[in-house]
Amino acid sequence: MTSLKTRYLGLELKNPVVVSASPLAKEIAGIRQMEDGGAAAVVLHSLFEEQIDLEASLLDRAFSSGAALSAEALSVFPQATDYKLGPDAYLEHIRKAKQAVSIPIIASLNGVSNGGWIRYAKLMEEAGADALELNIYYLPADPALTAGQIEEMYTELVATMNSTLRIPLAVKLGPYFSAFANFAKHLDMAGADALVLFNRFYRPDFDLENLEVVPSLQLSRPNELRLRLAWTALLYGKIKADLAITGGVHTAEDVIKCMMAGAKVAMTTSALLEQGISYLHLLVTNLQEWLQKHEYESIEQMQGSMSAKSIANPGAFERANYLKTIGSYDVQTGPIVR
Repeated sequence: MTSLKTRYLGLELKNPVVVSASPLAKEIAGIRQMEDGGAAAVVLHSLFEEQIDLEASLLDRAFSSGAALSAEALSVFPQATDYKLGPDAYLEHIRKAKQAVSIPIIASLNGVSNGGWIRYAKLMEEAGADALELNIYYLPADPALTAGQIEEMYTELVATMNSTLRIPLAVKLGPYFSAFANFAKHLDMAGADALVLFNRFYRPDFDLENLEVVPSLQLSRPNELRLRLAWTALLYGKIKADLAITGGVHTAEDVIKCMMAGAKVAMTTSALLEQGISYLHLLVTNLQEWLQKHEYESIEQMQGSMSAKSIANPGAFERANYLKTIGSYDVQTGPIVR
């Protein structure tokens, strides 16, 4: 029997399919359904720094302006009341989730400051979370902040978290860093047990009739996976931290690409929002069938097999690929297929 087992954050998982943070994990029944469908682990919806700081009114005002969104988007994007505006309910949710399922439960903290909410990371650990995902959702809009200052702020936060916790720590990052490989190395040295690539930043839109800035939510699309594959393949073997891919994972083939790039797990949510939680069963079944058809004995056998460390032409992930891609387009006939 082909083995789908993988190890992530020191946890042995039955397969590499993990449900990423989203409102889908707000209900215990939903988490049970995820386990039944084959999910190897679940990342809970995030506890926001603003909640811990009791800035509920600001959070609610930011989200309540989404009246112009579609009903589907409103059902996905978190409202302040959905999170019960407090960390105590979140801690209780961890306890209930751990009692309800046997798969690992990964708590999620969404913030950036090295503030008093660090103690809630410890409380999450005490509530039974198997690991913590630190979701650093920060847009450096201040022109006075340098890239070095921002990276130092992140690194100090990870180091502080690492010294606080006994459970593994994953760091979910955006792609917008000027020297990402170097930054990833610093986070690795600061104690991150895994890097999750990449966070998706939700950009506001303009309401031209009412002259208002409004939230705009778009689910991920498969073409977003390429950026994640490239950076995972480049980092594989260069840092000790595990690598996880999130964003653009919709099919079993997407999961396989993540594994070949060097990821330990592939995280998905948008596919479940579109197809339903029951889609997990098809995803895992298709994954098993693909490995058997292509005569792989295990997931671990393929991990990193298409990384920059393993392939004959690592330049394909760097500038050489850019030059080749640009040169392969013919203005008369379109892309040249080789």
